[in-house]
This record gives sequence, structure tokens and C-alpha cells, in this order.
Amino acid sequence: MSALVLLLLTSTAVGPSTVVSEVLGSPRNVSLTSYNMNLVLRWEPPEGITDNVIYTTQLKPSGGQIKEACVNVSTLQCDITNLGITIFQFARYTGAVRAVSGSRSSNWVYSNNLTMDEHTIIGPPAVSLVSSGVDIEVSITDPVFSISELRRVYSTITYSIIYWKEGQKEQAKNISKIQQNRVSLSGLDPTTKYCVQVRVDVDPGRNRSPGQLSDPVCESTTNEGAAPWVEGVVVFVTMAATVAMVVLGVVYHKRIKHFFCPKDRLPAHFIEKLLAHPNIPIQISDPPKETCNQLTMITDEGTVEELHPLEAVQAHCSQPDVTVEET
Repeated sequence: MSALVLLLLTSTAVGPSTVVSEVLGSPRNVSLTSYNMNLVLRWEPPEGITDNVIYTTQLKPSGGQIKEACVNVSTLQCDITNLGITIFQFARYTGAVRAVSGSRSSNWVYSNNLTMDEHTIIGPPAVSLVSSGVDIEVSITDPVFSISELRRVYSTITYSIIYWKEGQKEQAKNISKIQQNRVSLSGLDPTTKYCVQVRVDVDPGRNRSPGQLSDPVCESTTNEGAAPWVEGVVVFVTMAATVAMVVLGVVYHKRIKHFFCPKDRLPAHFIEKLLAHPNIPIQISDPPKETCNQLTMITDEGTVEELHPLEAVQAHCSQPDVTVEET
């Protein structure tokens, strides 16, 4: 009798008028990550479901109010840094995500707790090399953070430098606890290519993740004899020669001008003859004086006429006057 009553009660509870809500599978492997002080929530889709699923995410600071992050997105991550939500470099956060497909939705799935300054991954610095003889100068630039700056978040910052001859990384040398962002690697072999990687190190008590190494950057040393002072001597000699030429040009500018642009010019007929007979040697000397006299003519009638030379020609006359009698 009791079994019959139980059977009737069960049939009534799940009758045709009862609607059973189907719950969607939950997102998997939900994680909150940080790289160079950004904040990204990542997840995987519910098991067995890949199409027609959208997601809504939330961010909850420790001791604060839940904030809505990405809403109705189809991607499998949410970059919370770019949503205009205020993020503090020393705060602790937790993320949550829920899947929705049609009228079905999953339960909220919460991520790990993340403290920004303790868990953010510090990216590689920018590195440049300059060769100076057998030394190589390494210049380091801190990575750029999404919020704040490296030296505002961490008070103790050092660098680790790893360098090796190209093709011999297994024999790499390591220099750690460097505080300067410009370091000279000395005692290297001449005319040899070296490769360098650099990592940012902070106080392990402040960050549990080691900094990432930069990509290898390579540079060749030069000949040991090619010291930097050689370049200085070359520059000095060049400048001294230039100054000397300028001084000589100022002091002897008239002579130089007369040499290239003489005042005296050859007569036109002389130039024509010179061009017509280039192989005939020509001697240039003062022209001889012309002989020109004043003439006095006596005619049959007894008249006298004086003939005067032109004034331009008279200047060259050197002979006495001559009298001519006409018969």
C-alpha cells in the first residue's frame, strides 16, 4: 500500500504540466592573467559546445563591488584593461564568466585570485648594442606597462645580462644585479660577433614571476688596434687642413684671383693666329718703334707744304725731319 502511494506522488510531481529547465554547461579553465600590468580573463568553451555561445564576464576587486566587464562576446577572452575600468597596481582581483546559448545559461565560473604587482609577468626590455673596439656597450630600456610604470610599482630593479659568442650559446656568461641601464662588456675578442639577452629582475618578495628574456641581439667587435683615439686624430687632421686652406685663401686671395682671372688679355688677331697655328712657337716681346718723319714738300711754283704724321703715330717717331724738293 505504501509503495503505491509513493508511486502516485512521484507521478504527480513530474506530470505533463511540469517544465524542467536545462542548464548549459559551464566554461572551463577560467583564469585571470596579467602581462606588463594589463588584466585579461581567459576561458575555454563548455565541453561539447562550440557554436552559438556567447559569454558575459565580471570583475570583482577584493573588498569592492562586482563590476561588469565584457558582455555578450563570442571570443574566449576579455581584456579588462581596455574597458575603462579603473585598475590599481597593488589591488587583488577575481574574474567570473558565464556562457549563454539561446534561452540556456550556465552557472558563473570564478577564476583564480590575482594581485597585480605580485603576479603580473614582466616582459622583456628593449636592448641595443654599440661596438667600440673590443668592447660592446649595452643600452637597456624598461618594458612599458599598461598601467603605471615599472619603477613606480617596484622600488628595487636590477638587470641580468647573458652574452655569448655567436654559435656558442652553451658557453654563455651571465652578469646579474646590474643597476645601470647602460653597461660596457669589456675584454671581448676582436673581430668577433657576440649575442646578448637581458632580463628585468625585481624583489622576489614583490613578484613571484621571473622577468622574460629579450630576444637575442648581436654585434661584432672591431680590431683591437682600431682604438677610438684613431678616429679623433683623423678628425683633427681633417679640420686642421680645412682651416689652413681657408687661411691661405684669405691671405693670397688677390694672387689667386689674378692667376685665374688675369687683367691683361691677348689681342684678338694674336689669338686667331695662335688658334690657326697651335704648333708654331710664339715669342711675346715689346713691339719695335716705328720710323715716322715730318715731310716738307717744295713744288715748282715755289710753294711749301708740310705733311704732319698722325698724333697717335707721332709718339713713336725717332728720326729727324726730312725735306723733299719737287723737280
